[in-house]
Amino acid sequence: MFQPDENGVLAVVEASPARRIFAYGVLFGLGALVVYLTLLHPPAFHWMVFMLVFGVLMLWQAERLRRATHVTIALTETELRDSTGTVLARIDDIRSVDRGVFAFKPSNGFTLVLRSKKPRAWLPGLWWRFGRRVGVGGVTNAGQSKFMAERISMMIKD
Repeated sequence: MFQPDENGVLAVVEASPARRIFAYGVLFGLGALVVYLTLLHPPAFHWMVFMLVFGVLMLWQAERLRRATHVTIALTETELRDSTGTVLARIDDIRSVDRGVFAFKPSNGFTLVLRSKKPRAWLPGLWWRFGRRVGVGGVTNAGQSKFMAERISMMIKD
């Protein structure tokens, strides 16, 4: 029914521009505000160090999110991968797809349960992998994520 494009891609998930900007703004704003307030009204030394480290970590995390959300996730007949070439999961290794209301999943996304453990990896706002689970979503487009989850479900039922 759904044919792959010339590169063999069946479905693509990318970051939603509005969600991407909002998430970046929240992380950057939090980091900048914590650093600014710490320098404006310095607390006790140990709290000042903690707050500066926390603020800088939030700024670093905002930059990681900004860079990560330029990446897209593609589904092919054999694997789920991102545009950097990282393979999130092979289709034959996927046991199930969780995308229900009460499922442990990212916002606007889904979780794959794998047959074997994989190394941990994370692209903020896009996908994560921990043990036998792969989460896709965060700042992604809801329609694209739903279509990809349905497509994977159809592929693993066969």
